[in-house]
Amino acid sequence: MIFRRRFGELIDRQLDLFEQDNADLFERLEDAEDEYRRAGREEAEERFGDLQELLAEGGETLVELRDTYAETLDDKAAEEYAGAFDFAVLRRFPQFALELGDEDDDEEGG
Repeated sequence: MIFRRRFGELIDRQLDLFEQDNADLFERLEDAEDEYRRAGREEAEERFGDLQELLAEGGETLVELRDTYAETLDDKAAEEYAGAFDFAVLRRFPQFALELGDEDDDEEGG
């Protein structure tokens, strides 16, 4: 758990900036969630797809942020940072956490 504290302040600042820079995404996500909840049967699938696209957009942005910084670190520190970043995202933006895991799976498979 020491590594989470090691990168904690940096990650908090990164996630603050992510939230500020992507305020429009958060608004669109909230609207999409509302539309999905209100959708009738015939619309629900399409609204769910819209919601998933926004979640993917946010997740991809977070993965890019994480990986760009991790590339500046040695391998061990990069692994520690990525773990701390993913944990922080899970706590702060759980709606995007699944996207982070998908990116890890893609890298291992390819």
